[in-house]
Amino acid sequence: METAPQFFRQGPSLLARLGFFVLLSLLLMAADTRFKYLSEIRQAFSVVIYPLQKLANVPATIYDTGTEFFVSQHLTDENEYLKQRYLADRGQLQQLQALEAENTQLRKLLEAAQRMESKAVMAEILHVPRDPFNRKVILDKGSQSGIQPGQVVVDDAGVVGQITRNSPWLSEVTLITDKDHSVPVQIVRNGLRSVVSGTGKDGTLELRYVAVNTDIEEGDMLVTSGIDGVYPPGLPVAVVSKIERNPTYIFARVICTPAAGVGRHRQLLILSAMTPAMENPVDVFETKPKLESKKREKVGIR
Repeated sequence: METAPQFFRQGPSLLARLGFFVLLSLLLMAADTRFKYLSEIRQAFSVVIYPLQKLANVPATIYDTGTEFFVSQHLTDENEYLKQRYLADRGQLQQLQALEAENTQLRKLLEAAQRMESKAVMAEILHVPRDPFNRKVILDKGSQSGIQPGQVVVDDAGVVGQITRNSPWLSEVTLITDKDHSVPVQIVRNGLRSVVSGTGKDGTLELRYVAVNTDIEEGDMLVTSGIDGVYPPGLPVAVVSKIERNPTYIFARVICTPAAGVGRHRQLLILSAMTPAMENPVDVFETKPKLESKKREKVGIR
């Protein structure tokens, strides 16, 4: 093995240098561990090399920031999409619930129409007039469908009102809660007859001119008596909800709640008109003597 000339040899050999630096490293680590001499030097070096560390971490920071931006943007878009889907699904769910309720109501109306002896026509409420003092609704059936004033309007639970005006394609219904509307009724429990009137407020009826000692109780069911020749007998009208008896007054205050869903349902049944009421018996009794007297006069002339 050829060696370098003696003239170019400078300093110790490589092996000697390695051994020296290894020994120096061990001595410095032992001194630092034992006496903590190099902590200040290490802090000074950390201050010097900190910008280099930040510069070295710039690519990783840029990558992380970009990744976080794209991920957050994707999550934002996805969140916005999910919100829109939620609102759309919520609207469809509410519409489905409304259709389900309407379907249930139609089934009840169909069953009610099958139970009733009279013929019934189904109609739908188009709108409610904006008169705060009247309780009326407009239906989509008129004289073209055979609807005439005076016909009774019901739902699956009881009487709703009465046709008071019609046109070829529309009809106006006065609800039983209207302050100018009254219905002849009969108490199911004891057969007592009376007249229930509207108060002009939704969900409230009143039995007027009822004596304080009248046999009536809370919870009594009122049905149509049929004596007026307009309302078929036996239709549920209201339930007695409150009775106020004051001995200082002659009449009691009887508040009733309509049995039907007045102002709640959209589909209603229009019952066919009842057969014309029988002649007034008084008129019949008055006409018979007149006929007999005329016959006698004719016989006497002959």
